Amino acid sequence: MFLGAILSPMTIINRYFSRQLVMVFLMLLAVLTGLAWMVQIMSMMKFLLNYGVNVGSFMGLTALMIPFIVSIIVPFVTFIAIIFVYNKLIADNEVSVMAASGLSPAQIAHPALRLAAILTVLHLLVNIFIVPASQTEFYNMQWNLRYGLAHLKLKETAFTELSSGLVVYVDKVSGYDLSHVMLSDMRDARSQKTIFAEKGKLVATLRGLSIVMTNGSIQGNGDATVSGTFDTFDMDLNVKEKTSSSSYRVRSVSTWELVRDVFDSPTAKRHRAVLTELATRLLDPIMNLILAALCLAILLRSSLLRRRASFAPVMAVVAMAVVMAAFMSASNMMDSITDFVVLFVVQIMLLGIIMGILYKK
Repeated sequence: MFLGAILSPMTIINRYFSRQLVMVFLMLLAVLTGLAWMVQIMSMMKFLLNYGVNVGSFMGLTALMIPFIVSIIVPFVTFIAIIFVYNKLIADNEVSVMAASGLSPAQIAHPALRLAAILTVLHLLVNIFIVPASQTEFYNMQWNLRYGLAHLKLKETAFTELSSGLVVYVDKVSGYDLSHVMLSDMRDARSQKTIFAEKGKLVATLRGLSIVMTNGSIQGNGDATVSGTFDTFDMDLNVKEKTSSSSYRVRSVSTWELVRDVFDSPTAKRHRAVLTELATRLLDPIMNLILAALCLAILLRSSLLRRRASFAPVMAVVAMAVVMAAFMSASNMMDSITDFVVLFVVQIMLLGIIMGILYKK
């Protein structure tokens, strides 16, 4: 009781609002992230079936998408949490009582704006550091499950078809070490070969999966007939390279490399992709503040005009949809650094206008 006595009414109200906002935000974030993750799992189910990946590895792979999912939905979750909490308070006439007691819309909006500011900073950190790292790990793990050592499951004393036209027989498997290997490669009709080796070892390289065989013989048919023995023979089992021009994915590139690539992109297409990704990482977090302020301005200002209060949530949702659609369109149509700067300036100006409406006496 003594603590409650020394706390100002504004402090109590801030804690009351903040507690509800945080609880609703966390609940919505967990639910929407879970739903989006389930959609991701369903969309990648073909990967699980086609490559024979075990369930644990598959779940670990899809879990790496969670930071990216969170980074996309945070502004929407922030908006939904604020509109849910404040509309409920308005409907229960709690906001009207606070306004009648002398509190301004800006004071009532303070807890939500503070939460939005904190989320903006956290969202920015997630976009700059966590999302690129998790996406890099996602693509590396996906490649390894498809083409690397984790993909290959050899059975002892059995013929295993690694791909169409490529069959291997192994007498004994000990980790990545093989004994008494027979490999038949019929993938290229002009260079068909059959290889026998006393020992072999599976090796993951940038070219894909390779097998290094020792003490063996090779017989080849096709354009030319080849027969001979070897001490060591290195053969690629895959044609998929891990580092190729097609493997450039902006989501997995570090933020500092993206900034550098803005000034040194080899093609116009990559330049636009880099600018769009930078806008997503650096400017999208600002939408937490913009959407929060927009929602609060419409709800709180409309609550003072009772005839319009019932339409306020619909107005807020429509305004949110328009603003987000405009931002996403602008970020996807960037052609130069100037466009990036202009979008940032427009965001700041829009935030300033909305805050001016909210703080207007």
